Amino acid sequence: MNVIKQVVGIDVAKDNFEVRFGAISDQQEERFVGSATFPNEKRGFRKLLEWTKKQLIQVDAPVWFVMEATGSYYEHLAYFLSEHHEQVVVVLPNKIKHFAKTLEAKSKTDRLDARSICQFGLERPLSPWQAPTPQMKLLRELVREHNTLQQMATQVKNQLHAKDHTYQPSAETTKRLHTQLRLFQKQLKSVEQQLHSLVDDDDNLRRRITNITAAKGIGFMTVITAVAETNGFALITSEKQVTSYAGLDIVVRESGARQGKPSLSKKGNKHLRRAVFMPALAACRFNPTLREFYLRLVRTKANKKVALLAVARKILCLIFTLWKKNVQYDPNYRHQNIRSVPNNLPLVTT
Repeated sequence: MNVIKQVVGIDVAKDNFEVRFGAISDQQEERFVGSATFPNEKRGFRKLLEWTKKQLIQVDAPVWFVMEATGSYYEHLAYFLSEHHEQVVVVLPNKIKHFAKTLEAKSKTDRLDARSICQFGLERPLSPWQAPTPQMKLLRELVREHNTLQQMATQVKNQLHAKDHTYQPSAETTKRLHTQLRLFQKQLKSVEQQLHSLVDDDDNLRRRITNITAAKGIGFMTVITAVAETNGFALITSEKQVTSYAGLDIVVRESGARQGKPSLSKKGNKHLRRAVFMPALAACRFNPTLREFYLRLVRTKANKKVALLAVARKILCLIFTLWKKNVQYDPNYRHQNIRSVPNNLPLVTT
């Protein structure tokens, strides 16, 4: 058996993780040789490495550690393996879920889940996970904190609006809501100040973000969220990849005589998708280029919401391009080979 790939499938839970070792040959022959359970802590991580060495079928064949992005439970293990120069792959749970359905497994246990992840790693091409730098990790935590605070502040504002239209509302309740709102606004300001401070301390980061925010309608929080959520676009090489990662790619469902309407997949990073949607509203008003693009889509009988989502997608692609090329936004720039937008597809030409 000439092994070309060896995989450790890992199903991570809060307190422990289940693992399954497998290998695949150049003849597509699969072999599963061992399983084990380890505590989800450093002691268990070290035991995992020792256990893996004993399971190797072919010493010179590459070994991949594949796991799901299950909340934050996987992070300690992923960072540990990355620090020990192992090849780590972190897969979105929905990919494993759909793959497991093809295996026709009637039962579902942690051990079976680990085997499904292992088999997924053996049969699918893998892209290595890249650990965010401490700076990027902190930026991501801060932008997500900012997003959560913003949502809570909006909820309180909605409650206050309802109180304003309620007959004889409780003065004490209204007072407490105002207190909560002031607290959220104070915390939002504090988070924003910390983000600006981190950016100002890094000349390269500050220059890149300034280049992008030169575009009207694209603010600091939009750009820093896009950068933090993609780890500085480290593993993204095309606009198609970044739109797919954000769930802003177009899916078409057709079968026989049935002609389904194109729609967004929404299978991606919700924080990134949310970050570019609201700025699209501002860009349609204040950015001449994006406003022209929006109106052109509307004139092609596209739904206004579809046109707005197309602007959001274009903003994300613009941020990606300016970041990768490290150039300042040029409002007079035009792509040479622009395709026309079909009437029935909310595509963004680039």
